[in-house]
Amino acid sequence: MHGIDSRYAWWRLGASVALSTIGGIGMWSLTVAIPAVQADFGISRADISFAYTMNTLGFMAGGVIAGRLVDQRGIVIISILSALGLALGYALAPLTSSLILFSAAQVLIGFSAAATFAPLVADVSHWFEKRRGVAVAIAASGNYFAGTIWPPIVGWIIRDHGWRTMFWAAALFCLVAMIPLALTLRRRLPAHAEAALAMTVRHSQQALGLSPNALQALIAVMGIGCCVAMSMPQVHIVAYCADLGYGMARGAEMLSLMLGFGVVSRIASGWIADKVGGITTLLIGATLQCIALVFYLIDDGLTSLYVASALFGLFQGGIVPSYAIIVREYFPPQEAATRVGLAISLTLIGMALGGWMGGVLYDWTGSYRAAFLNGIAWNVMTALIAWWLLMRRNRHAATA
Repeated sequence: MHGIDSRYAWWRLGASVALSTIGGIGMWSLTVAIPAVQADFGISRADISFAYTMNTLGFMAGGVIAGRLVDQRGIVIISILSALGLALGYALAPLTSSLILFSAAQVLIGFSAAATFAPLVADVSHWFEKRRGVAVAIAASGNYFAGTIWPPIVGWIIRDHGWRTMFWAAALFCLVAMIPLALTLRRRLPAHAEAALAMTVRHSQQALGLSPNALQALIAVMGIGCCVAMSMPQVHIVAYCADLGYGMARGAEMLSLMLGFGVVSRIASGWIADKVGGITTLLIGATLQCIALVFYLIDDGLTSLYVASALFGLFQGGIVPSYAIIVREYFPPQEAATRVGLAISLTLIGMALGGWMGGVLYDWTGSYRAAFLNGIAWNVMTALIAWWLLMRRNRHAATA
């Protein structure tokens, strides 16, 4: 059987995670390379944070466009174009000698990497109903598998061979590994199964008493808020450790630890979402992430930073998949890739904004304390909106 919740659906999920893990190098490699590229170009922390921002904005735009194209053309051709774009971007970046040209290459890398995240999550969501939360969370974990696997490897290549060699190696690997994986996703969901999924959404659309665009806008605001907070440890932990004298390698290990625990969190959040729904899962994740950020303010000792990074990963990993689950609960399946792509891609505004703000606040104050406090404030906003949506849903359910 090749329909919803079938053995093939789980096999397809595995292939999607592998593709997402490889494509995820487009987001995580620059995080580790920040100190090396900064030193090579002779620029400030805020300047190199701008390059990361451009990578993230490219990812955001790519997610929106790729999501729309996946709804129209399917996942295979978009994944192949993603592989080609990543290879080209990674091949061009080492040839640059200025921040502007390097940042332009980062736009292409981020844009191309986007097709291996939100569009794949949306595609997987079509193949599951009973275990959709778990499946979506596992699919979204490909990005965190990438964050767990790539930072130590990237750090090792940069340390021994330089950041330019690392970028060229990434170009070759993406080209030869991603295209064969993309071709395994050619089977489409049967039309009758898609129609059955559409029936389950109609009642949910009225449960919040909001128009589709109003709900999409609130999802966007929450996504930006949570990811401004999320970006502080994820973007700057390597540089933070270097500044404290612990070295880049320690920071890369903390990033890997953070994202490894994030995988656990994502899968657990999927199980929770299958029980209580996407909005409640989002509220839980946002609250716990806020608590984790406070741990970074308590102590900057090496052991404390390892503990804080593990807790941060364990607490925040389920937030972004919650947006995809909310979309699949409250929007028609034929809009899935477009809506999920938009929802998740707009969280990248938060990552881009937060990454840049972290660099600016560091340059202004000489430390990352203000940046952590800034992240906590944005996180509180996200939790409050999620709580309001949950209360609104409960009131409508009580009067129905």
